[in-house]
Amino acid sequence: QVQLVESGGGLVQPGGSLRLSCAVSGLKLNYYAIGWFRQAPGKEREGVSCISYDYGSTYYLDSVKGRFTISRDNAKSTVYLQMNSLKPEDTAVYYCSVPLPLERCPPFASPVFNAWGQGTQVTVSS
Repeated sequence: QVQLVESGGGLVQPGGSLRLSCAVSGLKLNYYAIGWFRQAPGKEREGVSCISYDYGSTYYLDSVKGRFTISRDNAKSTVYLQMNSLKPEDTAVYYCSVPLPLERCPPFASPVFNAWGQGTQVTVSS
């Protein structure tokens, strides 16, 4: 059974940084792409970032480009999202998801993002 567990969220002031982690079990993560999504209250879920199985390709939501960095440690079966220069509009629950059984990132709206974690809350506020 595939399990994804996010951590690292919290309350941070505007301009601050957080690093989210997503620990994956139940599959060999090195064979799959993995992405980060977020959902703010009253809004639809949106894709934030995705990284291919071989670290070769990364994708970002336009509004986070230059501020967020996705990375992965296949040996630890963990993916990270380094978030810098955080803004109040980044406030959301952040989820990681694997687009089984794909090696490369599909469009964020693809239904193949079908394995999800429980989410971690990020609040950016002064």
